[in-house]
Amino acid sequence: MTTQPPAQPPAGFWAQAAANPDRVALTAPDGTDWTAGRLLAAANQLVHGLREAGLSTGDAFAAVLPNGVELFTAYLASAQAGFYLVPINHHLVGPEIAWIVADSGARILIAHERFAEAATAAADEAGLAKERRYAVGDLPGFRPYQDLLADQSAGTPADRTTGWVMNYTSGTTGRPRGIRRPLIGKPPEQTALGGFLGIFGIRPGDGNVHLVCSPLYHTAVLQFAAASMHLGHPVVLMDRWTPEEMLRLIDRHRVTHTHMVPTQFHRLLALPAGTRARYDVSSMRHAIHGAAPCPEHVKRAMIAWWGESVEEYYAASEGGGTFATAREWLERPGTVGRPWPISEIAVLDDTGEPVPTGELGTVYLKMNTGGFSYHKDEEKTRQNRVGGFFTVGDLGLLDADGYLYLRDRKIDMIISGGVNIYPAEIESALLAHPGVADAAAFGIPHDDWGEEVKAVVEPAPGHSPGPELAAGILAHCERQLAKYKCPRSVDFVAELPRDPNGKLYKRRLRDPYWEGRTRQV
Repeated sequence: MTTQPPAQPPAGFWAQAAANPDRVALTAPDGTDWTAGRLLAAANQLVHGLREAGLSTGDAFAAVLPNGVELFTAYLASAQAGFYLVPINHHLVGPEIAWIVADSGARILIAHERFAEAATAAADEAGLAKERRYAVGDLPGFRPYQDLLADQSAGTPADRTTGWVMNYTSGTTGRPRGIRRPLIGKPPEQTALGGFLGIFGIRPGDGNVHLVCSPLYHTAVLQFAAASMHLGHPVVLMDRWTPEEMLRLIDRHRVTHTHMVPTQFHRLLALPAGTRARYDVSSMRHAIHGAAPCPEHVKRAMIAWWGESVEEYYAASEGGGTFATAREWLERPGTVGRPWPISEIAVLDDTGEPVPTGELGTVYLKMNTGGFSYHKDEEKTRQNRVGGFFTVGDLGLLDADGYLYLRDRKIDMIISGGVNIYPAEIESALLAHPGVADAAAFGIPHDDWGEEVKAVVEPAPGHSPGPELAAGILAHCERQLAKYKCPRSVDFVAELPRDPNGKLYKRRLRDPYWEGRTRQV
C-alpha cells in the first residue's frame, strides 16, 4: 500500500482563503480568532477604500499601529493592490514619524489611538490633510479607520498587482531611508511570497504555527509572519511581549516557529525554573534569532532548553543573508552561517577586492531575487555598492567552508535589545541643546539589553556641568527622540578628544566603560 503525502495548501494566502475560508488564519493579541475568509474580506475592503481615497498603483500609505489585525490587513491590501506599505516604529516621536511620512510620500496615514500624541504631531508637521488621516480607536482630528472599510465590497479587487513593504532603516547620517523595491507588475499569486521560509527548512502546511513575539514594524518580523501566512500557517500575534506569556502561547497553540532577538532569550532564561517547567515547548522546531549578537553562554543555555530549534541568521533589511542551524553553530561557535541559496556573501578590502580566506574585511551581500534603492537617496544607494553587492558596514571573515563570522559591527552603532541605534541622530539632538558645546553618544554595557545609550558632553560656555544640566539635556532628548534612543545618563568632560581635522576618537571615550567586559560588536 502506497502512503500518499499530505495535501499541501494552495500557494499564497488569497488562494488558501478561497479554498478554505473557515480555516483560522490569525489569532489576535486578545485571543480572537480570525478566519481566512474574514481576513480576506477585510483586506479586499481596505483595497477598495484606499482606492476610493485616491491611492493608485505605486502609491504609499503609512501605518503607526501595534501588532494587530489592522496591520496585517494593511499588509495584505498593499500586497495585492500594488501599494507600498510603510510600517512606522510606534516608539518614534512626532518629528521622526513626520519625516518618514513626508519622505515616503505616504498619501494616507493610519494610526492607533495608543500613539495619539506622536501620530497627531507627525500628521500636522507632515502637512497631511485631515481627510487623509485615519485612526483605530478614538483620535481627535482623524477619521475612524472603519470609514475606509464601510460600505466597501468584500469582493476581489480588479487589476490586482503585487505591492511591497517599504521599511525605513537608519543610516550613519541619522536620517532613516526607505528601502524601495521596484514593482514587478505581476499578480501576487505569481510572486513567491512564502518561499522565503524554505531557506530555514519551513514548509507549507505541515502542522506549522507561527508566533509573532516582536513588533511587526521590523522588517524581518513582518516578513517571517507574512511568509508563514502565505504558506498556510496559522499566525498568533503578541502585542506586548513578556517571557511567561510567550511560553503560555507556545504551549497553548503548539507553536512551531518564531523570530526572536537575543534579549528575549535572556529574559526567558531569567524566569524561575518552576515557571519554565510549567510550559511545554516541545512543539518548537525553529526559534530563529538575529538582529544582534547572541552571547555564547546564552545561546548554549537556550539550546540546552529548546534543543536544536535554536537557529541563527545574519541579514540586512536591504536583502541577503546567512543561516546557521544549531548543530552548525555548536560545531563552529560564533558563526552566523553560510549564504542563503538566493544570496551571495563576499568579504572585501577597502579597494573592493576579495580578502583571503580567514582574513577580516567588510561584509558585502547580494540578493539574487531582485534589487533595491534607498528612496530619494541615490548617493547612499551608490556609496555602499561594489558591483551587484552592497554592505551595511559590518566586518567579518569567511572560513574555508564558506561560514561567515562577524568580528565587528559598525563600531559606533549601538545595539540595544536587538534594535540598531545610530549615534549620529542622538548627537544631533544633543547638540541642539544650548548647554552643549560638543557631544558623543555610544553604547555602554547593560546586563539585560546588551547596551544602553551613554552621552558624553562638553558643556557650552556659561553652563556648569552637573546634575541640573544633565537633567535638562535628558529632558530635551526625550522631546526629540524615541525613548529607546535617548541617553540613559550624561557624563561631562572639559573637551572631547578630537584630531586636528575634527575626527572624534570615540573609542577613547567608550573603552573605559567596557573595561573587563567583552563588547559584542
